[in-house]
Amino acid sequence: MISADRWAVDHELTRLLRRGAERPGTLPMRDHDDLWAAFARAAEGGKRFRPALLVATHRTLDGARPAAAIQVAAALELLHTAFVVQDDVIDGDQVRRGVSTLSGSFARGAREQGVPRDGAQRYADAAGILAGDLGLLAAYRAVSRCDAPDPVVDRLLDLFESTVHASAAGELADVRLQLGLCDDTAALQDALAVAELKTATYSFQLPLHAGALLADASPDILTALDEIGGLLGIGFQLFDDLLGVFGDEGRTGKSALGDLREGKRTTLLAHASTTSAWPQLQPLVGRPDLDQVDARQARELLTTCGSRAWTQDLAQWHLTSAVEAAERHGLPAPLVRAMTTATQEILRAADLSSARTGQPA
Repeated sequence: MISADRWAVDHELTRLLRRGAERPGTLPMRDHDDLWAAFARAAEGGKRFRPALLVATHRTLDGARPAAAIQVAAALELLHTAFVVQDDVIDGDQVRRGVSTLSGSFARGAREQGVPRDGAQRYADAAGILAGDLGLLAAYRAVSRCDAPDPVVDRLLDLFESTVHASAAGELADVRLQLGLCDDTAALQDALAVAELKTATYSFQLPLHAGALLADASPDILTALDEIGGLLGIGFQLFDDLLGVFGDEGRTGKSALGDLREGKRTTLLAHASTTSAWPQLQPLVGRPDLDQVDARQARELLTTCGSRAWTQDLAQWHLTSAVEAAERHGLPAPLVRAMTTATQEILRAADLSSARTGQPA
């Protein structure tokens, strides 16, 4: 995102967060203040990747509503923050990128006041769920008040609503797979479906489609962008799954033990379950006490059985197909270049240079 756009999105986001802090009016609501202040902190920083994609799409399609694009981009960042906050509750994450999550900070504060661990966690989970709810409401209201004609606003609201429904289904499916509540023969297909619902829908399809709607794009372009967003999102998620097991924690900001300890049924592990290495690998997956020695063994098994290479190749195929789709659909040249740039950035983040070793990248 160019600096002027980043500043504009952050300025609008600050305005929305300030407005949310004033919602109770004159009523003294300490708990609301604590919730919203924590949510505002969770929204700080970040690359603003999704807003950047929305604004860039609007611009490359010669959109004439830059103010509305910034407003909807800020709303999208509120939506993203709400999803992250609630995802941390679902996954039980206390730390994200070296900083306490919203629920983690509430749990720590309660324990410091002498609340037993179970009670502190209940309080923290409630805070995460409720703060996420407030963020979702604020995002939806921000879209409804953006500077676009009513018919466009209606379509944007439909888009945001359908995205939330898809993401909720993806979250529940993710937990279902992790618990083994699935048909083993369909585990790989289900894992790919989760990647599309959880990541592609709101991180790629939503910003692409919203930016195009604001630019009054044709139905053909909207359909093409949905296809491209799905391919980009799945490719991104597949690489993220690889980094969750093989990544450098200092660079990714996430534990390289977390996914293995949770037994998270990513596409990487779903593929491994179809190989001869699974009887050796399965006892290592889903162990909360998994140590570095056993994690190294798990990584070696994932590498030697071919699951790491298979997942990497599949991710690469999705990204390459996204660029090919942009060209095939005859999208404007600036938009094709934007898709190519997005693909290259995902590849750089994945650090493919170390993708064939059995050790963390």
